[in-house]
Amino acid sequence: MDSMPSIQVIELGLSRRYAQTHGWVVHALTGWLSAYYMEDTRFRVRRRYEELETGTYVWLCEVESGMPIKPLLRRLQADLPPYRVEEQAASANGHPRYLLDLPESA
Repeated sequence: MDSMPSIQVIELGLSRRYAQTHGWVVHALTGWLSAYYMEDTRFRVRRRYEELETGTYVWLCEVESGMPIKPLLRRLQADLPPYRVEEQAASANGHPRYLLDLPESA
């Protein structure tokens, strides 16, 4: 009997200052992530929300356990303005978060 793959929840975040600097990125990232699911069905967006305290835009995503996230982040670099990724151990919800922010020099 085949077992179902285990699912891990991760967060992809966009800092307030990155979103303010590049106003179109929130909508572009939403569309990009939807299209990415068509390429890799191990990935899906559960929902998007904005953290009121920080202004961070967050996409709550489900991925199969063991699915590497770094290739997805590298693919985004071709379509979005320059950014740096801050890997955070866990958000307030206990999920690992990858926060896209302006590069250090910005």
